[in-house]
Amino acid sequence: MGSRLAAQVAPQNPKADITLRISPVELEIAPRRTIKTIGYNGSVPGPVLRVREGQPVTVDVYNETPAPELVHWHGLFVPSEVDGAAEEGTPMVPPHGSRRYAFVPRPAGTRWYHTHVAAGRNLKRSTYTGQFGFLCVEPKSEPGQYDAEVFLALHGWEPYLGTMGADEGTLDVIYQSYTINSHALGYGDPIHVAEGQRVMLRILNASATMLHRLALAGHKFEVVALDGNRVPTPREVEVLELGPAERVDAVVTMRQPGVWILGEVDDRARNAGLGVVVEYANRKGPAQWAAPSGARWDYTVFGRKGDAPTGDVEVVPLVFRQKFAGNRWVDLWTINGKSFPKTDPIQVQANRRYRLRFDNQSDEAHPVHLHRHSFELTQYAGVATSGVVKDVVMVPARRQVEADFVADNPGPSLFHCHMQLHMDYGFMTLVQYAGDPSAAPARQGSP
Repeated sequence: MGSRLAAQVAPQNPKADITLRISPVELEIAPRRTIKTIGYNGSVPGPVLRVREGQPVTVDVYNETPAPELVHWHGLFVPSEVDGAAEEGTPMVPPHGSRRYAFVPRPAGTRWYHTHVAAGRNLKRSTYTGQFGFLCVEPKSEPGQYDAEVFLALHGWEPYLGTMGADEGTLDVIYQSYTINSHALGYGDPIHVAEGQRVMLRILNASATMLHRLALAGHKFEVVALDGNRVPTPREVEVLELGPAERVDAVVTMRQPGVWILGEVDDRARNAGLGVVVEYANRKGPAQWAAPSGARWDYTVFGRKGDAPTGDVEVVPLVFRQKFAGNRWVDLWTINGKSFPKTDPIQVQANRRYRLRFDNQSDEAHPVHLHRHSFELTQYAGVATSGVVKDVVMVPARRQVEADFVADNPGPSLFHCHMQLHMDYGFMTLVQYAGDPSAAPARQGSP
């Protein structure tokens, strides 16, 4: 019934470049282990969407579920009305209805698309589901200095609200299983490689709430891009760290023939499925894992040393705090003392440069995301840097981070923590341009 109704209200000619269908999916992550969720085009992740930078694209989205939905084009500089955030004024895709998104994709790089509705305590909604996929914006010219390309999306499944250990205080999200792409470790096809190959890994942390650290025994990752943006100083590292919504593009030169595990450093998460087998040609046998050294992940090693330009830049202080809401409940979150929708908007003027000073006074790290813009890191936990451009940055607990952005994309722009539980419980505000008459609409489905 849903499909027939969606077809009746589908946009007419001309035909869209891309069609996405939001519908129930049964995902067999391991033998006799099936996850029932919502996905795109019958799969999890959704299809890899390849578009050309600067070339207009239309996407028809059919919502074959009974709940209103949104698709957010994460990392793109698009108008507010198609960005996929209700707070910015993007219309919902109605239940058993459809909507056409039309935009010019930019900038080039590894972007992604995902649902952007509220979940609250409903852990079968929003980013807890399988509604995510890669969006690869191909540049006008691509060096292509690799032999093979592999897309890897990390996700947690069967979440529930609980407490860790004997603590009966604040509730958090706990996952019972994990996958890379559509399978748990040990199931599905391995990544087949050959000795001497340079393999580009495009890795996305599509988790609703979890930070992940990845290693590949006997190999190093040459990080060439963060959040789809090329870094000024590519470096080889032993461990990759990705907060929710972050992407890393890393080239691995295959120099250690064997059968290896590319997986989560944390034993519990890896044993619950967060890994994939890497198998060299003509090599068989059980996959091997070796714990990496305790190398610390540091954005600044990929940037340029020294202080960022001080010029004409206005500093915007943003203080993050948590509010205890009671035992067996989830924390509330504030920006400058207020929770969304009561947070004060960040007021900007077009084409001016602003320095966001993230002052995390909580005991949790936060992956903060600015819609429709990118920001350049200028200070990270006391270290001055420049040149690293991102759209999500992990702000460590009890530390400060500074990032510059130019207000060059008018329209309301959402700023929020990308941990679903934090976003749903207050960790959001809007960037508003001077003279913009747009008012912040009510959040659809807010708890």
